[in-house]
Amino acid sequence: MATAPANNLPIFYNDLVPLSSVDHADFRARPMDNADFLVNQHAVPLTSDEFVPASRFYPIVFSSGENPVPLALMGLNEGVNTFVDADGKLLNPVYVPAYIRRYPFLLARLNPDSEDLSLCFDPTSGAIGKFDEGDALFENGQPTEPVTGILEFCKNFEESGLRTSFFVEELKKADLLMEGEVAIQPEGSDKPYIYRGFQMVDENKLRELRGDVLRKMNQNGLLALIYAHLFSLQLMREVFAEQVKAGKVPELMQVPAA
Repeated sequence: MATAPANNLPIFYNDLVPLSSVDHADFRARPMDNADFLVNQHAVPLTSDEFVPASRFYPIVFSSGENPVPLALMGLNEGVNTFVDADGKLLNPVYVPAYIRRYPFLLARLNPDSEDLSLCFDPTSGAIGKFDEGDALFENGQPTEPVTGILEFCKNFEESGLRTSFFVEELKKADLLMEGEVAIQPEGSDKPYIYRGFQMVDENKLRELRGDVLRKMNQNGLLALIYAHLFSLQLMREVFAEQVKAGKVPELMQVPAA
């Protein structure tokens, strides 16, 4: 459901530069007052580690295609985010996905022939630069405590990504994913809005799983993640209601989720 940028970088990122103690010796990182990069983003990648806290606030779905990615829906239509205002500030206290909290940093493989990952940042974010205020990134050529903390966060995110890939592979192995469809009929309308373009767990197939498969999923914690996903789908109507309240519902009575 999330649309990849034309430059093939992950969503939010316009450019990536490796953090260097030479090139960025006098750079500082300052807090971002808002997240304007979120304003037009309706779906954000989510790790399986976050399913339980995220399921209280967002519908959790899986992207379409052969390599599904879990997504937290912040809106049901392309370009609509019901959780932030026009400046990218949260409207209410909610769980913020790690993918958002990681920005503008990212661990990236600079050499395709190497498994080594380097800490990079998006220079267009406005959060990293030669500022008078903010946290210094280097002292005496060495990373400061904030940088080591960011590096640790990014490493944990990558490890969460591996667990998420395992979770999705187990869902595919058990043939539990199906193409999703949600129909929401607003009050006073004679036709429903139909949302497609995502995948979800097939509850019928889940009920029909062999006992040994189900037991294994329960033992390794995957079953709890599946139910967090299924329960979260009830929030689609709440997100739709917020879109109606904000006047951000398309006039067409049948629209696909991007």
